[in-house]
Amino acid sequence: MSALSPSGTGLVTNAMSVDVEDYFHVHALAPHFPRHEWDRVSPRVGDSIDRTLALFERHGVHATFFTLGWVAQRYPEHVRRIAAAGHEIASHGYAHHRVTELDARDFRADLARTRALLEDITGRAVRGYRAPSYSIGASNRWALDVLEQEGYGYSSSIYPIRHDHYGMPDGPRHAFHPTPTGALLEVPVSTVEWGGRRLPCGGGGYFRLYPYALSRWALRRVNRLEGRPAVFYFHPWELDPGQPRVRAAAPRTRVRHYLNLARMEARLGHLLSDFAWDRLDRVFLPAAQETAA
Repeated sequence: MSALSPSGTGLVTNAMSVDVEDYFHVHALAPHFPRHEWDRVSPRVGDSIDRTLALFERHGVHATFFTLGWVAQRYPEHVRRIAAAGHEIASHGYAHHRVTELDARDFRADLARTRALLEDITGRAVRGYRAPSYSIGASNRWALDVLEQEGYGYSSSIYPIRHDHYGMPDGPRHAFHPTPTGALLEVPVSTVEWGGRRLPCGGGGYFRLYPYALSRWALRRVNRLEGRPAVFYFHPWELDPGQPRVRAAAPRTRVRHYLNLARMEARLGHLLSDFAWDRLDRVFLPAAQETAA
């Protein structure tokens, strides 16, 4: 199953997404920014969202913005601007709680709170969800049942790789129905298989770490060899090389968070030019409905 680009070129249309959070929301920096102190930190997410929107406008790309309720509540005008520009607003939970930290009741409440907030701000239905830190995996698949029960059309919460903070390395690499009814579609972030190994190619720190040519090769392999749309993501703070440095963070955390921030916008520009992109709902939900029919 492939999605052709609207231009009719025959290129596979990939899904572009943005996880809307500020730099101090990142799980690896949590020891230095407790939630009860977030309002005391000077925010930078507004300017980062502006840069993200300008980048997409230059390249004529629409994307899905998985938005924290915490951000939306404090920056409703930015959420409205995102929606007004033709992008999809989806849920990223309220305060970046990993799903592994919640039970089913608290997860359901978090979903309801964030969805109501986003829909009230935009006046549009929220159909998609992405778990903070890709925190749905083999140990808590019950969360997918809750998402289906709450009426979500899709989730993009599984990263099928091995990672010290997240991942479901044996999970499906492409979109699949995780529940018996087939009402919910899970859309994993993209990986590529090479030499018997599964490698990440869907964005985040890996995109800043790898040479751009390697990322381009991997995504082309997904499109051309497998005929599948890729799923890519980044954060607005990755377009903010001037953000404060947390010197007390562990060396590995500092490398992951700050590596090549100054090069990120140019790399994204190449990516947006080299491939066809659209919102997750447009890339995946129509195909899912056709399959169900």
